[in-house]
Amino acid sequence: MSMFCRQCEQTFRWKGCETMGVCGKDPEVAALQDVLIHACKGFAACGQSVRQAGVAMPENDYLLMEGVFATLTNVNFDPDALEALIRKVVAERRQLQSVSADRMSGDMPAATQWVPAEDRQGLLDQGAALGLLCDGDLDKDRRSLRELLLYGLKGMAAYAHHAYRLGEQDPAVSDFLYKGMAALADLSLDMETLLGLVMECGAANLVCLEMLDRGHTARFGHPEPTQVKLGYLKGPAIVVSGHDLHDLEQLLVQTEGKGINIFTHGEMLPGNAYPGLKKYTHLAGHYGTAWQNQQREFVDLPGAILMTTNCIQEPDMTYQDRIFTTGAVGWPNIAHIPEGEKGAKDFTPVIEKALSLGGFSEDNIEKEITIGFGHHTILSHAEQIVAAVKAGQIRHFFLIGGCDGARPGRNYYTKMAESIPDDCLILTLACGKNRINRLDYPTVAGFPKLLDCGQCNDAYSAIVVAKALSEAFECGINDLPLTLNISWYEQKAVAVLLTLLNLGVKNIKLGPSLPAFLSENVLKVLVEQFNIQPTGTVEDDLQQVLGASV
Repeated sequence: MSMFCRQCEQTFRWKGCETMGVCGKDPEVAALQDVLIHACKGFAACGQSVRQAGVAMPENDYLLMEGVFATLTNVNFDPDALEALIRKVVAERRQLQSVSADRMSGDMPAATQWVPAEDRQGLLDQGAALGLLCDGDLDKDRRSLRELLLYGLKGMAAYAHHAYRLGEQDPAVSDFLYKGMAALADLSLDMETLLGLVMECGAANLVCLEMLDRGHTARFGHPEPTQVKLGYLKGPAIVVSGHDLHDLEQLLVQTEGKGINIFTHGEMLPGNAYPGLKKYTHLAGHYGTAWQNQQREFVDLPGAILMTTNCIQEPDMTYQDRIFTTGAVGWPNIAHIPEGEKGAKDFTPVIEKALSLGGFSEDNIEKEITIGFGHHTILSHAEQIVAAVKAGQIRHFFLIGGCDGARPGRNYYTKMAESIPDDCLILTLACGKNRINRLDYPTVAGFPKLLDCGQCNDAYSAIVVAKALSEAFECGINDLPLTLNISWYEQKAVAVLLTLLNLGVKNIKLGPSLPAFLSENVLKVLVEQFNIQPTGTVEDDLQQVLGASV
């Protein structure tokens, strides 16, 4: 095999991508990402030692987040950008070692002394010796837990990166990013220690999600129920995809008064519900559907495209000259908008491209949908919800959310939403909502049957709502009339899953297939402790939850 990767749900034959990633990652990019992770392990080990000595270096925290985030699925496919990150991480590690050698105690792992090759081919050769299967002495169960920890850390690094850009930091998050990545440099860790680190990752990610929620709401206000147009309007256009609301805000500021309509795409949809963003009248609605459809949806788009975080696919040649990346995102030969001081970005190239293209020649609105049911909005109606449950008007809550993908079988979530009885409420978050948010729903006890809680970045909302309901009903979360039916695709979903497990949440339905990196014994532990279950048929799963009265 020329590479090996199994970090996402769509990995080849549910086992691993060995010659080319299903995501579009080639062996060169795969090798450089493996090298980057190794460099981050050494950097984290040095950083952890310094932090334990009481020295904090926020700029190093951000670099570690950026380095780990760049290896997430569908983020950075640009070999030049990855090589630059590798060399930057190693340079900062050496700087840390030179100025803080007296603060580094104990035996340091070999990764702290690793030296990158001088040229690209040398780095690729090094990458061949640093991949997932190159630690040949590890048994499959320890390797499985190490991967579970790594992917949880990748997801948390992405969330922390977003929060950091909004001015939010928390020592608990940074501490564990260093601790977790440093632990991965130690091949001697046993099963018990690794399992403990996995659970600790879930706890740290909860703090991270809370931090990100605080960053969003402090900056943009609490999301509020909002009608969003699906489609497009006449005139010049910029479509913004990904997750980074700070980028969206900067673009809105820079395009104000220029006659350009800004449309969200993919996971940017929830941006339309924040008061601090929707106050811009040229935030005109939502274009397209989920990330995996972008190659089809962008081909005839007469506007500019800005990719802000993960979710990029190989740009078709028909729109390579009008798509731009920024932040951690990268693709070879695609224009990149760099980050300046204090997170500032100059989107002039994107704006000029949009104006030169002319935009849409007419309006075309498919329909309108309602979004904006974050925890603040839902809990403002907590008494009404509790009363409706007690009166039998609301029988059950279903959370249908998570990451969407292209593999067959995800129509399960659409059919599930269509089949849930009309005395139940559906909560949804992340891009999995695209399977269900265009359906027509009735109201249930005065509420829309479908309550859109936001991005995957807003998973904290679902946790807050579940905790509040458990307090209102004076029961544990697992005793609530609540079913979590979650689709997963990439590593942020893994981080959220670890958070749910750390909270003791059980009986989660996970699909459309279980992670290839979970060994039989590790999966057995998760089933025994948390009763994680794969999705079955819609009929069987509803029968299991609601009984014969479905």
